[in-house]
Amino acid sequence: MSFAQFGLSTAILQALNEQGYTAPTDIQKQAIPLILQGRDLIAAAQTGTGKTASFVLPLLQKLDNGTQVRSRSIRALILVPTRELAMQVENAIRQYSRHLNLSSLAVYGGTDLETSKQQLTQGIDLLVATPGRLLDLAYQRALFFNDLEFLVLDEADRMLDMGFIDDLNKIIDRLPSDRQSMLFSATLNEKVRYLADTVYDDAAQINLAQQKKNAPRIQQWLVCVDKDTKSALLSHLIHSLQWDQALIFVEKKHSAAKLVEQLGKRGIVADSIHSGRSQASRENVWNDFKTGKLNFLVATGVASRGLDMQNLSRVVNYDLPFPAEDYIHRIGRTGRAGQSGEAISLVSRDDFKNLCMIESLLGQLIERRDFEDFPVRKIVPISILNYTKK
Repeated sequence: MSFAQFGLSTAILQALNEQGYTAPTDIQKQAIPLILQGRDLIAAAQTGTGKTASFVLPLLQKLDNGTQVRSRSIRALILVPTRELAMQVENAIRQYSRHLNLSSLAVYGGTDLETSKQQLTQGIDLLVATPGRLLDLAYQRALFFNDLEFLVLDEADRMLDMGFIDDLNKIIDRLPSDRQSMLFSATLNEKVRYLADTVYDDAAQINLAQQKKNAPRIQQWLVCVDKDTKSALLSHLIHSLQWDQALIFVEKKHSAAKLVEQLGKRGIVADSIHSGRSQASRENVWNDFKTGKLNFLVATGVASRGLDMQNLSRVVNYDLPFPAEDYIHRIGRTGRAGQSGEAISLVSRDDFKNLCMIESLLGQLIERRDFEDFPVRKIVPISILNYTKK
């Protein structure tokens, strides 16, 4: 199947061709026709499956109809949980709409509010926003929703995990009822389904989350390690296995800075991105990593959903995430677009409950590997069957 079979315009097809995209992914095959038909949609698919294009492409097709957007009005609203994802989605819009006369803008915490207000005075066809920043602008009457035609909730499960439900309800209450609405999520858990029931009426549903759960192109393995030797083990893996690149996830920002320092003492140049760094600094570090100027990047979980890189060879879970779904999001940074990838987790005794939840979600045990230079004093049980919730 080709993108041309969707009936997309020549301008959009040209942009896709220039980006090297020739055939749609599974989520795109199912979502694009439904959106073009005007259906409301609830879709579950993992990161790295082409989810963004599955709603951006049909939105561009439907918006490219010669309608002039009015001052301080928007025609399509895409809500996302993080600034990183906002930048990623807006960048995708710019790439796919390069031959169209449509405007787009991303607004999120860290951008200058007055600059955003000024940009909105001209009206925007596609606005990508985090919930908090959108409400800031709405309260200051910097934008109006009267002309809104399309609403997309992207990474809906993540927005709910981050506590945005009240903000989402406030936003949705302001929107026209005759809009076309789409919800995309990595999982269709109970909270997401409840949100969908309150927002959508007779929506089409797509659920590709289950079939992508085991990430077949990603080789997953873990090493049991004592907590106080984690950084030494990571350094050993980098040197002995001759890793040329790794995105390393930790849970807390102070852990990120500490790990960068520990790696540096062992001759490994690394940098970090976390919520304690400025937006400009985070963007610069990510660009260095993306372009190969930096080989090892330590990131907190806040960045795990917004990082877009097509050729990432491996991710490392220095700390195991909670909830378990975040493990899927993290390892989904590698093994993208049909390429192979590697996901390594360093697991201490304290991580056992999180490991059980992750393996239960996967439906299988993750391969264990031992390194004789790092004997374990506090053994991690090897089976999820040993775990009993207290």
